[in-house]
Amino acid sequence: MIQDELSKLRLKLIAITLAFSFIPLFSLGLGLYNRFYETYLDKVYESLSNLVENKKITIDLYLSERVAQLSNLALTESYPDLVKDAYLEHIFGVLQMHSKSFLDLQVIDQNGICTAYVGPYQLKGIDYSREDWFHKVMAKGIHVSDVFLGFRKYPHFNIAVSRREGDKTWVLRAAIDSDIFDSLVRSIHLGKTGDAFILAADHVLQTKPRFGYAMFDTMNFPNVPRFSGTRVESLAIDGQTSLYAMTWLNHKDWLLVVKDDPREELLPIMRARWLLILLLAGGTVLIIGGAVWVANGTVSALVRAEREKATLDASLTQSSKMAALGKLAAGVAHEVNNPLAIIMEKAGWMRDLLSEEDIKDSPNFQEFEDAVAKIEFHVRRAKDVTHRLLGFARRMEPTQEDLDVNMLLDQTRSFLENEASFRGITFINDYQRDMPRIASDASQLQQVFLNIMDNAIDAIDKNGAITVTTRALPDSGDVDSALADTGTGMSKEAMDKIFDPFFTTKKVGEGTGLGLTISYSIIEKLGGHIHVTSEEGQGTTFHITLPVGA
Repeated sequence: MIQDELSKLRLKLIAITLAFSFIPLFSLGLGLYNRFYETYLDKVYESLSNLVENKKITIDLYLSERVAQLSNLALTESYPDLVKDAYLEHIFGVLQMHSKSFLDLQVIDQNGICTAYVGPYQLKGIDYSREDWFHKVMAKGIHVSDVFLGFRKYPHFNIAVSRREGDKTWVLRAAIDSDIFDSLVRSIHLGKTGDAFILAADHVLQTKPRFGYAMFDTMNFPNVPRFSGTRVESLAIDGQTSLYAMTWLNHKDWLLVVKDDPREELLPIMRARWLLILLLAGGTVLIIGGAVWVANGTVSALVRAEREKATLDASLTQSSKMAALGKLAAGVAHEVNNPLAIIMEKAGWMRDLLSEEDIKDSPNFQEFEDAVAKIEFHVRRAKDVTHRLLGFARRMEPTQEDLDVNMLLDQTRSFLENEASFRGITFINDYQRDMPRIASDASQLQQVFLNIMDNAIDAIDKNGAITVTTRALPDSGDVDSALADTGTGMSKEAMDKIFDPFFTTKKVGEGTGLGLTISYSIIEKLGGHIHVTSEEGQGTTFHITLPVGA
């Protein structure tokens, strides 16, 4: 029952320690990780947003410069001058000096007929009146086409601007090299799996991505309504989830997209997560080990305290028994001695009467004489018991003598050698020869040794041995005397009561049950302690420990 309670207490202590340790540990760890995760994710999103915003500014600036060059040329030059091949070629050379992006230059009249051209192809005289871009530039003044191959079979896009001169409107149109434009997009510094591209409004690629698609492919991209600024989203496209930073260009319905692998960008977060897991695992092991260690230490300390309390309670109980017994013994001895004296006196008078002649002739004389003898014998025996009680009740203070415990044991053993020899019992001495001398009461110690040796002889009965051992205890320096017999031993129940008054393991009429009680009292008064170990069928050993300076 006690073991169950201690096990429950140990588990409760461990559970409480773990709870009060893990809750703040995991709360702090997870809180810091979530804060780091959110901050780092915001930083990644902000970085991608800034990247696509900066690239948008560069591309818009590139387009604005090309449009501005054509617009300035259309505003500063007249139609009659530009339709002259030589002059147009001169103007085209000036343009290429400022930008290598221009592939050719066309002048188109208000009817959509190319009236002048400079470039690698023969486009003069081509009719553009049915083309959508021609109607758009005539209506809006500026038109930027999507990237296409055309008859050139080379990716490019056109910029066209219109000017009204007098009562006529004419168009200046130039083809722009897509490679230079494409390099602007591909110059974005990305990781191993990152990508950047431009999508037209119908999801047709205007630049060549690094992975998966070719230019002019229609990409499986979600519809994104036109918005201002930049946007960063996590999208699953073609079964792969990535981060996409997007922004619409100002001069064209083109969506600039920067794609990044979240695993690559979030690698520091993954490392931080594993580091946190390792730290939490290590902390968990340390906390569990510490909790178990603290719980075991606390329970062990509690067990020791309980044992010490039980020992103290037993000692106090024994002391209380001895004090009560002293009072009881004095009262009993005085009360019993008076009737015993009267009984002894009457028994003597009866013996005197039996000595008369007329009574001697009685046929029952012998029975009367035996009865008187038994009365006298038992009265003397009772008086001997009361004498012991009075001796115990007087509580004489011990005297201080310089004693050799080995010599005192030899002297005590000599009193019992004849009886032991008669019963076939031998004494075996195992003395420490350099034993320190003690200051104690020789007569009272001898009484204790004599009582224990006499009990050992009775326990053995016949044919056995009594081993007397003396040692100086190394820790305290106290003197320990052990008297071990080869008798029948005692049960645990008997050992618990062995120092109780009037308890005896001897047969009825052979013991008073006071010898060990008095011995216990004597040793306690001398400043030592006595304890016994025994097993049934294995004999009994009494240990008497006395301080050197008692």
